Amino acid sequence: MSDSQVEDRPASKSIRPLLMLVPFIKPYWGTLVLALIALLSASAAVLVMPLAVRDVIDQGFSADNAAQIDQYFYVLLIIAILIGVLGAARAYFVNWLGERVVADLREQVFGQVLTMDMKFFETTKVGEILSRLTTDTTLIQSISGVGLSIVLRSSIQFVGALILLAFTNFSLTALLVVLLFVVIAPIMVIGRWVRQLSRASQDRIADVSGYAGEILNAVQTVQMFTAERSEGVRFTQAVEASFKTAVKRIRFRALLTTVGMTGLFGAFIVGLWMGAKAVVAQEITGGELSQFVIYAVLVGASGGALIEFWGELQRAAGAMERLGQLLSLRPEILDPKAPKTLDAKNTGRITFNAVRFNYPSRPDTPALKNLNLTIEPGEQIALVGPSGAGKSTIFQLLLRMYDPQSGSVQIDGTDIRAFRLKDLRQFIGIVPQETVIFGVNALENIRFGRPEADPESVHRAAEAAHAETFIKALPEGFETDLGERGARLSGGQRQRIAIARAILKDPAVLLLDEATNALDVESERLVQAALDRLRSGRTTLVIAHRLATVMDADRIVVIADGEIKAVGQHQQLMATEPLYREMVTLQFGQSEPVAVETL
Repeated sequence: MSDSQVEDRPASKSIRPLLMLVPFIKPYWGTLVLALIALLSASAAVLVMPLAVRDVIDQGFSADNAAQIDQYFYVLLIIAILIGVLGAARAYFVNWLGERVVADLREQVFGQVLTMDMKFFETTKVGEILSRLTTDTTLIQSISGVGLSIVLRSSIQFVGALILLAFTNFSLTALLVVLLFVVIAPIMVIGRWVRQLSRASQDRIADVSGYAGEILNAVQTVQMFTAERSEGVRFTQAVEASFKTAVKRIRFRALLTTVGMTGLFGAFIVGLWMGAKAVVAQEITGGELSQFVIYAVLVGASGGALIEFWGELQRAAGAMERLGQLLSLRPEILDPKAPKTLDAKNTGRITFNAVRFNYPSRPDTPALKNLNLTIEPGEQIALVGPSGAGKSTIFQLLLRMYDPQSGSVQIDGTDIRAFRLKDLRQFIGIVPQETVIFGVNALENIRFGRPEADPESVHRAAEAAHAETFIKALPEGFETDLGERGARLSGGQRQRIAIARAILKDPAVLLLDEATNALDVESERLVQAALDRLRSGRTTLVIAHRLATVMDADRIVVIADGEIKAVGQHQQLMATEPLYREMVTLQFGQSEPVAVETL
Protein backbone atom coordinates (compact mmCIF):
# COMPACT_ATOMS: atom_id res chain seq x y z
CA MET A 1 0.00 0.00 0.00
CA SER A 2 2.02 2.93 -1.28
CA ASP A 3 1.60 6.61 -0.43
CA SER A 4 -0.07 7.18 -3.78
CA GLN A 5 -2.52 4.43 -2.97
CA VAL A 6 -3.27 6.14 0.32
CA GLU A 7 -4.12 9.38 -1.49
CA ASP A 8 -6.16 7.63 -4.20
CA ARG A 9 -8.32 5.56 -1.87
CA PRO A 10 -12.01 6.29 -2.56
CA ALA A 11 -13.98 7.79 0.29
CA SER A 12 -16.50 5.54 2.00
CA LYS A 13 -19.99 6.31 0.69
CA SER A 14 -21.77 4.74 3.66
CA ILE A 15 -21.22 3.31 7.10
CA ARG A 16 -21.20 -0.17 5.55
CA PRO A 17 -17.46 -0.71 6.35
CA LEU A 18 -18.51 -0.98 10.00
CA LEU A 19 -20.12 -4.32 9.12
CA MET A 20 -16.55 -5.66 9.08
CA LEU A 21 -16.74 -5.49 12.88
CA VAL A 22 -19.38 -8.25 12.95
CA PRO A 23 -16.83 -11.14 12.90
CA PHE A 24 -15.06 -9.51 15.84
CA ILE A 25 -18.32 -9.24 17.82
CA LYS A 26 -19.57 -12.78 17.12
CA PRO A 27 -17.30 -14.57 19.65
CA TYR A 28 -18.84 -12.45 22.42
CA TRP A 29 -22.50 -12.83 21.49
CA GLY A 30 -23.37 -13.71 25.09
CA THR A 31 -22.13 -10.33 26.32
CA LEU A 32 -23.93 -8.65 23.43
CA VAL A 33 -27.21 -10.35 24.41
CA LEU A 34 -26.83 -9.17 28.03
CA ALA A 35 -26.11 -5.65 26.80
CA LEU A 36 -29.18 -5.70 24.54
CA ILE A 37 -31.42 -7.02 27.35
CA ALA A 38 -30.22 -4.24 29.67
CA LEU A 39 -30.57 -1.71 26.84
CA LEU A 40 -34.11 -2.75 25.92
CA SER A 41 -35.18 -2.90 29.57
CA ALA A 42 -33.76 0.55 30.36
CA SER A 43 -35.31 2.04 27.21
CA ALA A 44 -38.67 0.46 28.06
CA ALA A 45 -38.52 2.01 31.53
CA VAL A 46 -37.80 5.43 30.01
CA LEU A 47 -40.67 5.10 27.55
CA VAL A 48 -43.11 4.01 30.29
CA MET A 49 -42.38 7.04 32.48
CA PRO A 50 -44.44 9.58 30.41
CA LEU A 51 -47.50 7.31 30.78
CA ALA A 52 -47.12 7.45 34.56
CA VAL A 53 -46.65 11.23 34.41
CA ARG A 54 -49.89 11.55 32.42
CA ASP A 55 -51.82 9.63 35.07
CA VAL A 56 -50.29 11.76 37.83
CA ILE A 57 -51.39 14.97 36.11
CA ASP A 58 -54.84 13.82 35.00
CA GLN A 59 -55.80 11.85 38.11
CA GLY A 60 -53.36 12.45 40.94
CA PHE A 61 -53.86 16.22 41.14
CA SER A 62 -57.55 16.05 41.92
CA ALA A 63 -59.05 16.13 45.43
CA ASP A 64 -60.91 12.88 44.82
CA ASN A 65 -57.66 10.94 44.23
CA ALA A 66 -55.47 12.67 46.83
CA ALA A 67 -54.89 9.37 48.68
CA GLN A 68 -53.40 7.75 45.55
CA ILE A 69 -50.83 10.45 44.83
CA ASP A 70 -48.14 8.66 46.90
CA GLN A 71 -48.65 5.48 44.90
CA TYR A 72 -48.13 7.31 41.61
CA PHE A 73 -44.87 8.80 42.84
CA TYR A 74 -43.71 5.44 44.26
CA VAL A 75 -44.15 4.03 40.76
CA LEU A 76 -42.17 6.93 39.28
CA LEU A 77 -39.40 6.37 41.85
CA ILE A 78 -39.20 2.64 41.04
CA ILE A 79 -39.02 3.47 37.33
CA ALA A 80 -36.18 5.95 38.01
CA ILE A 81 -34.23 3.31 39.98
CA LEU A 82 -34.72 0.77 37.19
CA ILE A 83 -33.49 3.28 34.62
CA GLY A 84 -30.35 3.93 36.67
CA VAL A 85 -29.51 0.27 37.39
CA LEU A 86 -30.28 -0.99 33.89
CA GLY A 87 -28.42 1.96 32.35
CA ALA A 88 -25.32 1.09 34.38
CA ALA A 89 -25.55 -2.57 33.31
CA ARG A 90 -25.95 -1.51 29.67
CA ALA A 91 -22.94 0.81 29.91
CA TYR A 92 -20.76 -1.91 31.49
CA PHE A 93 -21.56 -4.66 29.00
CA VAL A 94 -21.35 -2.42 25.94
CA ASN A 95 -18.07 -0.81 27.05
CA TRP A 96 -16.54 -4.20 27.86
CA LEU A 97 -17.58 -5.45 24.43
CA GLY A 98 -16.15 -2.34 22.75
CA GLU A 99 -12.77 -2.66 24.50
CA ARG A 100 -12.60 -6.39 23.70
CA VAL A 101 -13.47 -5.90 20.03
CA VAL A 102 -10.88 -3.16 19.58
CA ALA A 103 -8.21 -5.23 21.35
CA ASP A 104 -8.92 -8.17 19.02
CA LEU A 105 -8.93 -5.85 16.02
CA ARG A 106 -5.53 -4.41 16.93
CA GLU A 107 -4.10 -7.89 17.46
CA GLN A 108 -5.40 -9.13 14.10
CA VAL A 109 -4.20 -6.06 12.19
CA PHE A 110 -0.73 -6.28 13.77
CA GLY A 111 -0.56 -10.03 13.13
CA GLN A 112 -1.58 -9.44 9.52
CA VAL A 113 1.13 -6.79 9.07
CA LEU A 114 3.77 -9.16 10.48
CA THR A 115 2.93 -11.72 7.77
CA MET A 116 3.38 -9.26 4.91
CA ASP A 117 6.38 -9.65 2.62
CA MET A 118 9.12 -7.12 1.97
CA LYS A 119 7.34 -5.71 -1.09
CA PHE A 120 4.68 -4.31 1.26
CA PHE A 121 7.25 -2.69 3.56
CA GLU A 122 9.17 -1.22 0.61
CA THR A 123 6.13 0.82 -0.38
CA THR A 124 4.44 1.55 2.98
CA LYS A 125 5.56 3.95 5.69
CA VAL A 126 5.87 2.46 9.16
CA GLY A 127 4.22 5.61 10.52
CA GLU A 128 1.15 4.93 8.41
CA ILE A 129 0.86 1.42 9.85
CA LEU A 130 1.22 2.82 13.36
CA SER A 131 -1.52 5.33 12.59
CA ARG A 132 -3.81 2.43 11.67
CA LEU A 133 -3.00 0.61 14.91
CA THR A 134 -3.47 3.68 17.14
CA THR A 135 -5.57 6.50 15.69
CA ASP A 136 -7.87 4.40 13.52
CA THR A 137 -8.52 1.79 16.18
CA THR A 138 -9.16 4.56 18.71
CA LEU A 139 -11.90 5.88 16.42
CA ILE A 140 -13.41 2.39 16.27
CA GLN A 141 -13.18 2.25 20.06
CA SER A 142 -15.10 5.53 20.33
CA ILE A 143 -18.11 4.08 18.51
CA SER A 144 -17.91 0.46 19.65
CA GLY A 145 -17.91 1.35 23.34
CA VAL A 146 -19.69 4.42 24.70
CA GLY A 147 -20.67 5.49 21.19
CA LEU A 148 -22.40 2.21 20.38
CA SER A 149 -24.22 2.38 23.70
CA ILE A 150 -25.45 5.89 22.93
CA VAL A 151 -26.52 5.15 19.37
CA LEU A 152 -28.42 1.96 20.35
CA ARG A 153 -30.15 3.63 23.27
CA SER A 154 -30.97 6.73 21.24
CA SER A 155 -32.22 4.70 18.27
CA ILE A 156 -34.58 2.62 20.42
CA GLN A 157 -35.84 5.64 22.33
CA PHE A 158 -36.24 7.68 19.13
CA VAL A 159 -38.31 5.00 17.39
CA GLY A 160 -40.23 4.01 20.54
CA ALA A 161 -41.04 7.61 21.50
CA LEU A 162 -42.14 8.37 17.94
CA ILE A 163 -44.53 5.38 17.92
CA LEU A 164 -45.97 6.32 21.33
CA LEU A 165 -46.31 9.91 20.12
CA ALA A 166 -48.55 8.60 17.33
CA PHE A 167 -50.76 6.81 19.88
CA THR A 168 -50.88 9.96 22.01
CA ASN A 169 -51.90 12.32 19.19
CA PHE A 170 -51.62 11.19 15.59
CA SER A 171 -52.13 14.58 13.92
CA LEU A 172 -49.40 16.27 15.97
CA THR A 173 -47.06 13.33 15.37
CA ALA A 174 -47.67 13.49 11.60
CA LEU A 175 -46.69 17.16 11.64
CA LEU A 176 -43.56 16.34 13.67
CA VAL A 177 -42.52 13.56 11.24
CA VAL A 178 -42.85 15.88 8.24
CA LEU A 179 -40.67 18.43 9.97
CA LEU A 180 -38.10 15.72 10.83
CA PHE A 181 -37.79 14.69 7.17
CA VAL A 182 -37.14 18.33 6.29
CA VAL A 183 -34.34 18.34 8.89
CA ILE A 184 -32.78 14.99 7.88
CA ALA A 185 -32.25 15.83 4.18
CA PRO A 186 -29.55 18.53 4.70
CA ILE A 187 -28.00 16.43 7.47
CA MET A 188 -27.32 13.56 5.03
CA VAL A 189 -25.67 15.94 2.53
CA ILE A 190 -23.47 17.61 5.15
CA GLY A 191 -22.66 14.17 6.63
CA ARG A 192 -21.13 13.07 3.32
CA TRP A 193 -18.82 16.10 3.36
CA VAL A 194 -17.84 15.31 6.96
CA ARG A 195 -17.03 11.72 5.98
CA GLN A 196 -14.78 12.77 3.09
CA LEU A 197 -12.94 15.31 5.23
CA SER A 198 -12.57 12.74 8.03
CA ARG A 199 -10.78 10.37 5.65
CA ALA A 200 -8.49 13.17 4.50
CA SER A 201 -7.83 14.15 8.12
CA GLN A 202 -6.84 10.59 9.02
CA ASP A 203 -4.45 10.46 6.07
CA ARG A 204 -2.77 13.68 7.22
CA ILE A 205 -2.41 12.23 10.73
CA ALA A 206 -0.75 9.16 9.18
CA ASP A 207 1.69 11.50 7.41
CA VAL A 208 2.55 13.16 10.72
CA SER A 209 3.17 9.76 12.34
CA GLY A 210 5.36 8.75 9.40
CA TYR A 211 7.52 11.88 9.63
CA ALA A 212 7.81 11.60 13.41
CA GLY A 213 8.85 7.94 13.26
CA GLU A 214 11.41 8.62 10.53
CA ILE A 215 12.99 11.56 12.38
CA LEU A 216 13.03 9.97 15.85
CA ASN A 217 14.51 6.71 14.55
CA ALA A 218 17.40 8.73 13.12
CA VAL A 219 17.64 11.38 15.84
CA GLN A 220 21.38 10.86 16.33
CA THR A 221 22.04 11.43 12.63
CA VAL A 222 19.79 14.51 12.67
CA GLN A 223 21.79 15.98 15.55
CA MET A 224 25.16 15.08 14.02
CA PHE A 225 24.26 17.00 10.86
CA THR A 226 22.66 19.85 12.91
CA ALA A 227 19.43 19.28 10.96
CA GLU A 228 17.13 19.80 13.94
CA ARG A 229 15.73 23.03 12.50
CA SER A 230 15.10 21.73 8.98
CA GLU A 231 13.54 18.49 10.22
CA GLY A 232 11.47 20.47 12.71
CA VAL A 233 10.21 22.64 9.84
CA ARG A 234 9.32 19.54 7.81
CA PHE A 235 7.41 18.09 10.75
CA THR A 236 5.68 21.43 11.38
CA GLN A 237 4.52 21.53 7.76
CA ALA A 238 3.00 18.06 8.13
CA VAL A 239 1.31 19.04 11.41
CA GLU A 240 -0.07 22.25 9.91
CA ALA A 241 -1.43 20.37 6.89
CA SER A 242 -3.14 17.97 9.30
CA PHE A 243 -4.49 20.90 11.34
CA LYS A 244 -5.94 22.69 8.29
CA THR A 245 -7.71 19.53 7.15
CA ALA A 246 -9.02 18.97 10.68
CA VAL A 247 -10.33 22.55 10.85
CA LYS A 248 -12.31 21.99 7.63
CA ARG A 249 -13.76 18.83 9.14
CA ILE A 250 -14.62 20.66 12.38
CA ARG A 251 -16.41 23.44 10.45
CA PHE A 252 -18.62 21.00 8.59
CA ARG A 253 -19.14 19.01 11.78
CA ALA A 254 -20.28 22.23 13.51
CA LEU A 255 -22.57 22.97 10.57
CA LEU A 256 -23.99 19.45 10.85
CA THR A 257 -24.68 19.95 14.56
CA THR A 258 -26.20 23.40 14.00
CA VAL A 259 -28.56 22.27 11.27
CA GLY A 260 -29.51 19.09 13.14
CA MET A 261 -30.08 20.55 16.58
CA THR A 262 -31.86 23.67 15.31
CA GLY A 263 -34.11 21.60 13.07
CA LEU A 264 -34.95 19.06 15.74
CA PHE A 265 -35.75 21.51 18.49
CA GLY A 266 -37.51 23.77 16.00
CA ALA A 267 -39.76 20.85 15.09
CA PHE A 268 -40.31 20.17 18.81
CA ILE A 269 -41.30 23.79 19.48
CA VAL A 270 -43.73 23.78 16.57
CA GLY A 271 -45.28 20.55 17.86
CA LEU A 272 -45.55 21.97 21.40
CA TRP A 273 -47.16 25.13 20.04
CA MET A 274 -49.79 23.15 18.17
CA GLY A 275 -50.37 20.97 21.26
CA ALA A 276 -50.90 24.00 23.47
CA LYS A 277 -53.55 25.27 21.06
CA ALA A 278 -55.22 21.84 21.17
CA VAL A 279 -55.41 21.98 25.01
CA VAL A 280 -56.96 25.45 24.85
CA ALA A 281 -59.52 24.07 22.38
CA GLN A 282 -60.13 21.17 24.83
CA GLU A 283 -59.20 18.64 22.11
CA ILE A 284 -56.69 16.93 24.47
CA THR A 285 -56.11 16.92 28.25
CA GLY A 286 -53.26 18.54 30.10
CA GLY A 287 -51.90 15.08 30.97
CA GLU A 288 -51.93 14.02 27.32
CA LEU A 289 -50.06 17.20 26.38
CA SER A 290 -47.49 16.49 29.11
CA GLN A 291 -47.12 12.94 27.80
CA PHE A 292 -46.75 14.28 24.26
CA VAL A 293 -44.17 16.85 25.40
CA ILE A 294 -42.05 14.25 27.22
CA TYR A 295 -42.11 11.90 24.23
CA ALA A 296 -41.30 14.83 21.95
CA VAL A 297 -38.37 15.70 24.25
CA LEU A 298 -37.19 12.08 24.02
CA VAL A 299 -37.47 12.21 20.23
CA GLY A 300 -35.57 15.50 20.14
CA ALA A 301 -32.86 14.42 22.61
CA SER A 302 -32.41 11.00 20.97
CA GLY A 303 -32.40 12.51 17.50
CA GLY A 304 -29.90 15.14 18.62
CA ALA A 305 -27.62 12.44 20.05
CA LEU A 306 -27.86 10.47 16.80
CA ILE A 307 -27.03 13.56 14.73
CA GLU A 308 -24.09 14.40 17.00
CA PHE A 309 -22.91 10.82 16.78
CA TRP A 310 -23.39 10.66 13.00
CA GLY A 311 -20.13 12.55 12.44
CA GLU A 312 -18.25 10.12 14.70
CA LEU A 313 -19.88 7.23 12.89
CA GLN A 314 -18.67 8.64 9.56
CA ARG A 315 -15.11 8.93 10.87
CA ALA A 316 -15.23 5.43 12.33
CA ALA A 317 -16.51 4.05 9.01
CA GLY A 318 -13.56 5.66 7.24
CA ALA A 319 -11.16 4.26 9.85
CA MET A 320 -12.65 0.77 9.55
CA GLU A 321 -12.34 0.96 5.79
CA ARG A 322 -8.64 1.74 6.17
CA LEU A 323 -8.17 -1.09 8.66
CA GLY A 324 -10.17 -3.39 6.38
CA GLN A 325 -7.75 -2.66 3.56
CA LEU A 326 -4.90 -3.86 5.76
CA LEU A 327 -6.82 -6.95 6.83
CA SER A 328 -7.65 -7.81 3.22
CA LEU A 329 -4.02 -7.70 2.09
CA ARG A 330 -2.33 -11.00 1.40
CA PRO A 331 1.44 -11.52 1.14
CA GLU A 332 2.89 -12.80 -2.11
CA ILE A 333 5.40 -14.95 -0.22
CA LEU A 334 3.27 -17.85 1.03
CA ASP A 335 3.69 -21.36 2.39
CA PRO A 336 3.04 -24.10 -0.18
CA LYS A 337 -0.17 -26.10 0.12
CA ALA A 338 1.77 -29.37 0.44
CA PRO A 339 5.14 -28.42 2.01
CA LYS A 340 8.15 -30.67 1.84
CA THR A 341 10.23 -31.52 4.87
CA LEU A 342 13.29 -29.45 5.74
CA ASP A 343 15.10 -30.44 8.92
CA ALA A 344 18.41 -31.55 10.39
CA LYS A 345 18.57 -34.47 7.93
CA ASN A 346 19.15 -32.05 5.06
CA THR A 347 22.80 -31.48 4.18
CA GLY A 348 22.53 -27.80 3.19
CA ARG A 349 23.61 -27.94 -0.46
CA ILE A 350 22.53 -24.61 -1.96
CA THR A 351 21.94 -23.92 -5.66
CA PHE A 352 21.06 -20.67 -7.41
CA ASN A 353 19.78 -21.72 -10.84
CA ALA A 354 19.51 -18.96 -13.50
CA VAL A 355 18.15 -16.49 -10.93
CA ARG A 356 16.92 -13.13 -12.19
CA PHE A 357 15.53 -10.63 -9.70
CA ASN A 358 14.36 -7.00 -9.56
CA TYR A 359 13.27 -5.31 -6.34
CA PRO A 360 9.56 -4.30 -6.50
CA SER A 361 10.43 -0.66 -5.85
CA ARG A 362 13.01 -0.72 -8.68
CA PRO A 363 11.38 -2.85 -11.40
CA ASP A 364 13.60 -1.50 -14.18
CA THR A 365 16.90 -2.10 -12.38
CA PRO A 366 18.02 -5.76 -12.21
CA ALA A 367 19.52 -6.70 -8.84
CA LEU A 368 20.62 -10.16 -10.08
CA LYS A 369 21.06 -11.24 -13.70
CA ASN A 370 20.98 -14.94 -14.55
CA LEU A 371 22.91 -15.92 -11.43
CA ASN A 372 24.17 -19.52 -11.25
CA LEU A 373 25.99 -20.76 -8.16
CA THR A 374 26.23 -24.06 -6.30
CA ILE A 375 27.48 -24.26 -2.70
CA GLU A 376 28.36 -27.70 -1.37
CA PRO A 377 27.45 -28.87 2.16
CA GLY A 378 29.92 -27.53 4.72
CA GLU A 379 31.58 -25.23 2.17
CA GLN A 380 32.78 -21.78 3.21
CA ILE A 381 31.87 -19.22 0.52
CA ALA A 382 32.80 -15.52 0.52
CA LEU A 383 30.83 -13.00 -1.52
CA VAL A 384 32.83 -9.91 -2.46
CA GLY A 385 32.14 -6.96 -4.72
CA PRO A 386 31.28 -3.25 -4.71
CA SER A 387 28.22 -1.83 -2.93
CA GLY A 388 25.01 -2.58 -4.77
CA ALA A 389 26.54 -5.57 -6.56
CA GLY A 390 23.83 -7.96 -5.30
CA LYS A 391 25.53 -9.65 -2.34
CA SER A 392 22.80 -8.88 0.22
CA THR A 393 20.16 -9.75 -2.38
CA ILE A 394 21.51 -13.31 -2.44
CA PHE A 395 20.91 -13.51 1.33
CA GLN A 396 17.42 -12.06 0.92
CA LEU A 397 16.46 -14.61 -1.73
CA LEU A 398 17.92 -17.51 0.24
CA LEU A 399 15.81 -16.51 3.25
CA ARG A 400 12.88 -16.09 0.85
CA MET A 401 12.21 -12.51 1.82
CA TYR A 402 11.53 -12.17 -1.92
CA ASP A 403 10.97 -14.65 -4.75
CA PRO A 404 12.99 -14.30 -7.97
CA GLN A 405 11.18 -13.28 -11.16
CA SER A 406 12.74 -16.28 -12.88
CA GLY A 407 15.02 -19.15 -11.96
CA SER A 408 15.07 -20.91 -8.61
CA VAL A 409 16.91 -21.15 -5.31
CA GLN A 410 17.28 -24.74 -4.11
CA ILE A 411 18.36 -26.58 -0.98
CA ASP A 412 19.42 -30.18 -1.56
CA GLY A 413 17.85 -30.03 -5.03
CA THR A 414 14.44 -28.82 -3.83
CA ASP A 415 13.12 -25.34 -4.66
CA ILE A 416 12.88 -23.41 -1.38
CA ARG A 417 9.32 -22.41 -2.37
CA ALA A 418 8.37 -26.02 -1.59
CA PHE A 419 9.28 -25.57 2.12
CA ARG A 420 7.30 -23.86 4.87
CA LEU A 421 8.70 -20.37 5.53
CA LYS A 422 9.14 -21.19 9.22
CA ASP A 423 11.13 -24.36 8.45
CA LEU A 424 13.28 -22.56 5.87
CA ARG A 425 14.15 -19.65 8.12
CA GLN A 426 14.84 -21.90 11.10
CA PHE A 427 17.20 -23.90 8.88
CA ILE A 428 19.22 -20.74 8.19
CA GLY A 429 20.96 -18.50 10.71
CA ILE A 430 22.15 -14.96 10.02
CA VAL A 431 24.46 -12.48 11.70
CA PRO A 432 23.68 -9.13 10.01
CA GLN A 433 26.02 -6.19 9.67
CA GLU A 434 23.60 -3.94 11.57
CA THR A 435 22.21 -5.81 14.55
CA VAL A 436 18.65 -5.08 15.66
CA ILE A 437 18.29 -5.05 19.44
CA PHE A 438 14.79 -5.07 20.92
CA GLY A 439 13.66 -3.10 23.95
CA VAL A 440 13.69 -6.12 26.28
CA ASN A 441 16.34 -7.65 28.51
CA ALA A 442 19.57 -9.31 27.32
CA LEU A 443 18.24 -12.82 27.93
CA GLU A 444 15.20 -12.29 25.69
CA ASN A 445 17.28 -10.57 23.03
CA ILE A 446 19.53 -13.62 22.70
CA ARG A 447 16.59 -16.02 23.00
CA PHE A 448 15.12 -14.31 19.95
CA GLY A 449 17.25 -16.82 18.03
CA ARG A 450 15.35 -19.74 19.61
CA PRO A 451 12.35 -18.60 21.71
CA GLU A 452 11.89 -21.94 23.46
CA ALA A 453 15.50 -22.07 24.72
CA ASP A 454 16.09 -22.38 28.47
CA PRO A 455 18.21 -19.78 30.35
CA GLU A 456 21.17 -22.17 30.63
CA SER A 457 21.34 -22.52 26.83
CA VAL A 458 21.18 -18.75 26.48
CA HIS A 459 24.07 -18.33 28.92
CA ARG A 460 26.17 -20.89 27.02
CA ALA A 461 25.47 -19.09 23.72
CA ALA A 462 26.47 -15.76 25.26
CA GLU A 463 29.67 -17.32 26.61
CA ALA A 464 30.52 -18.80 23.20
CA ALA A 465 29.98 -15.38 21.59
CA HIS A 466 32.13 -13.74 24.30
CA ALA A 467 29.14 -11.65 25.36
CA GLU A 468 28.65 -13.08 28.85
CA THR A 469 31.27 -10.90 30.53
CA PHE A 470 29.80 -7.54 29.48
CA ILE A 471 26.22 -8.76 30.04
CA LYS A 472 26.98 -9.80 33.63
CA ALA A 473 28.54 -6.38 34.18
CA LEU A 474 25.21 -4.70 33.38
CA PRO A 475 23.16 -3.49 36.41
CA GLU A 476 20.85 -6.52 36.42
CA GLY A 477 22.93 -8.90 34.34
CA PHE A 478 20.93 -10.91 31.83
CA GLU A 479 17.72 -9.29 33.15
CA THR A 480 18.88 -5.78 32.20
CA ASP A 481 16.66 -3.98 29.71
CA LEU A 482 18.90 -3.02 26.78
CA GLY A 483 16.83 0.02 25.78
CA GLU A 484 15.20 0.85 22.48
CA ARG A 485 17.41 -0.32 19.58
CA GLY A 486 20.06 -1.37 22.11
CA ALA A 487 20.82 2.19 23.25
CA ARG A 488 22.73 0.87 26.31
CA LEU A 489 25.21 -1.17 24.24
CA SER A 490 28.17 -0.33 22.06
CA GLY A 491 28.29 -1.42 18.43
CA GLY A 492 30.59 -4.32 19.23
CA GLN A 493 28.38 -5.48 22.09
CA ARG A 494 25.31 -5.44 19.86
CA GLN A 495 27.20 -7.52 17.30
CA ARG A 496 28.10 -10.13 19.91
CA ILE A 497 24.41 -10.36 20.91
CA ALA A 498 23.66 -11.16 17.26
CA ILE A 499 26.34 -13.83 17.19
CA ALA A 500 24.96 -15.34 20.40
CA ARG A 501 21.55 -15.54 18.73
CA ALA A 502 23.03 -17.46 15.80
CA ILE A 503 24.92 -19.79 18.14
CA LEU A 504 21.74 -20.47 20.11
CA LYS A 505 19.76 -21.13 16.93
CA ASP A 506 22.32 -23.76 15.80
CA PRO A 507 21.39 -23.54 12.07
CA ALA A 508 22.46 -25.83 9.23
CA VAL A 509 23.25 -22.87 6.95
CA LEU A 510 24.97 -19.75 8.29
CA LEU A 511 24.92 -16.29 6.71
CA LEU A 512 27.49 -13.77 7.93
CA ASP A 513 27.31 -10.15 6.81
CA GLU A 514 30.78 -9.00 7.91
CA ALA A 515 29.99 -10.22 11.41
CA THR A 516 33.14 -8.82 13.03
CA ASN A 517 33.18 -5.37 11.47
CA ALA A 518 32.14 -3.48 14.64
CA LEU A 519 34.56 -5.16 17.05
CA ASP A 520 37.85 -4.01 18.49
CA VAL A 521 40.94 -6.13 17.86
CA GLU A 522 40.66 -8.25 21.03
CA SER A 523 36.89 -8.80 20.70
CA GLU A 524 37.32 -9.63 17.03
CA ARG A 525 39.88 -12.29 17.85
CA LEU A 526 37.60 -13.88 20.44
CA VAL A 527 34.46 -13.70 18.29
CA GLN A 528 36.37 -15.01 15.27
CA ALA A 529 37.25 -18.09 17.31
CA ALA A 530 33.57 -18.49 18.26
CA LEU A 531 32.54 -18.13 14.62
CA ASP A 532 35.10 -20.75 13.59
CA ARG A 533 33.45 -23.21 15.98
CA LEU A 534 29.99 -22.13 14.81
CA ARG A 535 30.89 -22.63 11.13
CA SER A 536 32.29 -26.10 11.66
CA GLY A 537 30.23 -28.61 9.64
CA ARG A 538 27.88 -25.92 8.34
CA THR A 539 27.38 -24.40 4.92
CA THR A 540 28.49 -20.79 5.35
CA LEU A 541 28.09 -17.72 3.16
CA VAL A 542 30.00 -14.59 4.13
CA ILE A 543 29.52 -11.12 2.71
CA ALA A 544 33.00 -9.70 2.98
CA HIS A 545 33.74 -5.99 3.01
CA ARG A 546 37.21 -6.42 4.51
CA LEU A 547 38.97 -8.79 2.15
CA ALA A 548 41.56 -9.77 4.75
CA THR A 549 38.86 -11.78 6.54
CA VAL A 550 38.10 -14.10 3.59
CA MET A 551 41.47 -15.16 2.25
CA ASP A 552 41.05 -18.70 3.57
CA ALA A 553 37.51 -19.23 2.20
CA ASP A 554 36.99 -22.42 0.19
CA ARG A 555 35.86 -20.19 -2.66
CA ILE A 556 35.53 -16.46 -3.20
CA VAL A 557 32.68 -15.30 -5.45
CA VAL A 558 33.26 -11.91 -7.12
CA ILE A 559 29.95 -10.14 -7.91
CA ALA A 560 29.36 -6.87 -9.77
CA ASP A 561 26.20 -5.41 -11.33
CA GLY A 562 24.15 -8.44 -10.29
CA GLU A 563 26.42 -10.92 -12.09
CA ILE A 564 29.11 -13.36 -10.99
CA LYS A 565 32.37 -12.16 -12.52
CA ALA A 566 34.61 -14.89 -11.17
CA VAL A 567 34.79 -17.76 -8.65
CA GLY A 568 38.00 -19.09 -7.14
CA GLN A 569 40.50 -18.86 -4.32
CA HIS A 570 42.47 -15.77 -3.43
CA GLN A 571 45.69 -16.45 -5.36
CA GLN A 572 43.78 -17.62 -8.41
CA LEU A 573 41.59 -14.51 -8.46
CA MET A 574 44.58 -12.21 -7.98
CA ALA A 575 46.03 -13.68 -11.15
CA THR A 576 42.89 -13.81 -13.29
CA GLU A 577 40.25 -11.30 -12.09
CA PRO A 578 41.01 -7.56 -12.55
CA LEU A 579 38.10 -6.39 -10.36
CA TYR A 580 39.21 -8.52 -7.41
CA ARG A 581 42.82 -7.45 -7.82
CA GLU A 582 41.75 -3.80 -7.92
CA MET A 583 39.68 -4.23 -4.73
CA VAL A 584 42.65 -5.78 -2.91
CA THR A 585 44.97 -3.01 -4.12
CA LEU A 586 42.54 -0.28 -3.05
CA GLN A 587 42.15 -1.78 0.43
CA PHE A 588 45.77 -2.57 1.14
CA GLY A 589 47.68 -0.24 -1.18
CA GLN A 590 49.53 -3.22 -2.61
CA SER A 591 48.83 -6.48 -4.38
CA GLU A 592 48.66 -8.53 -1.16
CA PRO A 593 47.46 -7.73 2.35
CA VAL A 594 50.13 -7.32 4.98
CA ALA A 595 48.52 -9.92 7.25
CA VAL A 596 46.02 -12.57 6.32
CA GLU A 597 43.25 -13.29 8.84
CA THR A 598 41.21 -16.45 8.86
CA LEU A 599 37.62 -16.43 7.71
